[in-house]
Amino acid sequence: MAGLTFIDSLLGPGQANGEPPEPATDGFDEAEALDAYSRAVVRVAEQLSPSVANLRVSRRVRGGRVVDGGGSGVVITPDGFLLTSAHVVARASGGTRASFADGREVELELTGADPLSDLAVLRADASELAPAQLGDAELLRVGQLVVAIGNPHGFGGSVTAGVVSALGRSLPTRSRSAGRIVENVIQTDAALNPGNSGGALADGLGRVVGINTAVAGVGLGLAIPINSATRTIVAALMSDGRFRRAYIGIAGGSRPVPPRIARELGREAGVEVVEVVEDSPAARAGLRPEDLILDVDGKPVEGAYDLQRLMVGELIERPITATVVRDGDRLSVVVVPAELDV
Repeated sequence: MAGLTFIDSLLGPGQANGEPPEPATDGFDEAEALDAYSRAVVRVAEQLSPSVANLRVSRRVRGGRVVDGGGSGVVITPDGFLLTSAHVVARASGGTRASFADGREVELELTGADPLSDLAVLRADASELAPAQLGDAELLRVGQLVVAIGNPHGFGGSVTAGVVSALGRSLPTRSRSAGRIVENVIQTDAALNPGNSGGALADGLGRVVGINTAVAGVGLGLAIPINSATRTIVAALMSDGRFRRAYIGIAGGSRPVPPRIARELGREAGVEVVEVVEDSPAARAGLRPEDLILDVDGKPVEGAYDLQRLMVGELIERPITATVVRDGDRLSVVVVPAELDV
């Protein structure tokens, strides 16, 4: 039997007859564990299904045709605000409707969308909706039970379950010429399919910890986390219809700090300026390629993500100081960030 290698098994104490040992249970009841899993999923499904909507979105495509697309949304207030993915409602033309588990069907209006976080808020022409409870994705642990509810391929109210496969993933997003990275994205093996986008990813207590956004492969789904950062974005979309970001207009990446300065500051890396956008705040401030940015507005930066995280709306049109290494010397550069156009 070519290709097979047989080895003898070692018999442990009391196994002289070659029979396998009895499995150690330590009081573990497999049937009870499976039943507990089922009860948790059923509880979440019953609690959350009334809060998840089946979205029908009309889009105008190339050639002027109007086609219907599908997606999901999550009710977040009883007076009609829903949270979904920005890409679900992108290029919407004409009516957007939501249907619920109780048979209600309502018209929706877009309140605001933020393509760079892939989040959007809709307002339903309805009241007394059942809002979902929002959780905190920062409390999730790898291996934890999660339940996805949405509208895959038009099958409304579909429930799948799995675990948190990984945390801290990054998801690139783009709008016009602007690109950003969504951080701390949740990876799950709960089955997701087209139409799940905008639907709920919930923990075992039925709290929405993520908005399903992408399928990266079989058993590999991604969800935008519900955390303090995304709550701020959602609040801005509800009140202002947009989320404002600052930008200075550079492309860059992490680079080690010169040894002398590293010893003086106890720092290992900064952000090297690779490119400066023409007529941008960085260009007007005199930043140049090969400059190494150590801190911005008094906060250290060691990579592009650090710099991106600092570009909040409060910095727009406010002079800030960046500490830069140029030709081996440290200098301060005053930059006035502008608003990022998305």
